[in-house]
Amino acid sequence: MTYPPNGSAAPPGQAAPTIPAVPPQASPGSAVSAPAVPGAPPRRPAWIEGRDRLRAAATTEPGRLRIIGAVLALLVVAFGAVTTWQMSDRSAAADSVLNRSQPLSDDAAAIYRSLADANTAASSGFLAGGQEPAAVRDRYKADIERASEKLANAASNAGSGSSAAASVTKLNKLLPEYTGLIERARASNRQGLPLGGAYLRYANDKMQTQMLPAAEQLYTAEKQRLNRDYDDAKPYPWLAIALGLLALGALFWAQRRNYRRTNRVFNHGLVAATAASTVVLLWLVAGHSFARSGLNDSYDHGVKSLNVLNDARISSLKARSNENLTLVSRGAETVEVGAAKTVKDKFDVAYQSQMKQLGSADSGLLGKAVAVADNAAGKNPVKEAAKNVSVWKDRHKTARDSDDAGDYNGALAKVVGDKDDEPTGECFDNVDEALDDALKHERNEFELAAKDGKGAMSGLPVGAAVLAVLAAVGAVLGVGRRLSEYR
Repeated sequence: MTYPPNGSAAPPGQAAPTIPAVPPQASPGSAVSAPAVPGAPPRRPAWIEGRDRLRAAATTEPGRLRIIGAVLALLVVAFGAVTTWQMSDRSAAADSVLNRSQPLSDDAAAIYRSLADANTAASSGFLAGGQEPAAVRDRYKADIERASEKLANAASNAGSGSSAAASVTKLNKLLPEYTGLIERARASNRQGLPLGGAYLRYANDKMQTQMLPAAEQLYTAEKQRLNRDYDDAKPYPWLAIALGLLALGALFWAQRRNYRRTNRVFNHGLVAATAASTVVLLWLVAGHSFARSGLNDSYDHGVKSLNVLNDARISSLKARSNENLTLVSRGAETVEVGAAKTVKDKFDVAYQSQMKQLGSADSGLLGKAVAVADNAAGKNPVKEAAKNVSVWKDRHKTARDSDDAGDYNGALAKVVGDKDDEPTGECFDNVDEALDDALKHERNEFELAAKDGKGAMSGLPVGAAVLAVLAAVGAVLGVGRRLSEYR
């Protein structure tokens, strides 16, 4: 008997029954889409279906509780994260103020003072004659070594390509050139050669026109860095505070909603979350307020005074150097002054300008230093310096009168002579010592206030993160407690 190809049997004379075709089997792992049902709407995108499911869940109390718990946890975690971020930045800036930018600013001022004082010591030693006093020589040496040491420190902290780095590079190049000129001046002076004075004036010109301006640029750059660190450390963390208030508001709303629906006064989880968030917010506001106050004090009663005192000390050093060079040059360099174009000694004109800038206890840099000092311990050394400045001016006038009258040796004794001669050098030393005492006091005031400011932020970034995590856990557990009542 012959069978049809489809394998079915049919009686003779009848057609074989039709068997539906079997679709081919899909290979393992292949995706087979379900056949579209005629007349059925097309399937919607997954995100729309998810939105509709969320909307449907929000119509039930368990669904709403889950959404509330997720939002509360998110808000609290965001509050803690932003608090940690903002306070970490401010704490780092406060630490830089105390341990980096202000010390570097102080080092830059020390470089300027050391160079100016070395120049002064060199001219004083030259005026003493061929046999330079050992004390003057040691002072010059100590100044050059201090400047070299501070320059090395500044080079290691100056960013490449910055103005500070350019100033340091320039000073490192000029310093050996300057010391070489000073040694030539000394060698010529020991031999009694007039060329020594020319070398000294050339060295002074290099110091005044190239080295000190570069040192001043370095000092200015470091002060600007210090001001930027203050600007980064002091602003209030408004974003963190706003998120904290929002999180607390949401927590209070959730507890009020829970009370109105269940008449239960407390939900332990939500209460714990509220307490932790409140602690973070209060710690944030109080801690930063105390830190800001300390930083403001360190600037107003520390940095401001230090800046003025450094400027005053530098002016006194410049005045002393120019006073010495007036005798070294012996009128070889002059300038025309005033409308009448009166010819005067170049270095004496510079001396008068620096002394005018230095001022007295009521004017100039010294008057400003007295005004910004916050207590007697800061004011008294400056007032003592002002008294010696007044005596210095009187003695300088006597020395100039002697020199103008042709008594060079008498003028020399009034400038670099022994103590019995009542020299101006004694007044300069007293001024420098008094200003150094004032600087030490103000530096200590700065450190105390800056440490208080930095300390007020200690632990806040880490504490905020830990408490925020605990608050989020409390919020989730509190909402979970309510959800368990629906199971």
